[in-house]
Amino acid sequence: MAPLLFWIFALLLLVFGAAVVLNRNPIASALSLVICFIALAMLFMSLDAFFIGIIQVLVYAGAVMVLFLFIIMLLDLRVEERRRINTVATIGGALVAVAFFIQMYLVVGQLRIASQPFTPLPPNTDDVRNIGALLFSNYNLPFQIIGVLVLVATIGVIVLSKRELR
Repeated sequence: MAPLLFWIFALLLLVFGAAVVLNRNPIASALSLVICFIALAMLFMSLDAFFIGIIQVLVYAGAVMVLFLFIIMLLDLRVEERRRINTVATIGGALVAVAFFIQMYLVVGQLRIASQPFTPLPPNTDDVRNIGALLFSNYNLPFQIIGVLVLVATIGVIVLSKRELR
């Protein structure tokens, strides 16, 4: 993929990631998150990980976001009211963020592997077979734990959305 497309998708991911946090309307935040998921899928596809990119769109931008929107509408969340901005906390947070990025830049700059290009995957890589074999052999227990976690989250949503009878 051309470097120009990488920078476009990376910029989209950053801008809409900030929009997820900065939007006061929860539905607008959720829709901004959909754009983030799609931009991330494009970045996966630029690394020739087509299966992961497609799964990113189908699972996260599709199923998970439908669940998020369902929860938002079921809980009847309203637009958050504007609050006064604490300037000391804002300046302090910005300074911590800048210090963090400077530190990350210096640490990554010291790594030899960071300056080497990413080795491309072989052209005959069967993503689905390799991911399935890894998922059900090496990562079987975490896969089962995630299944139980999703079940518990689903039960929690049902319990939270149930209205009390008076």
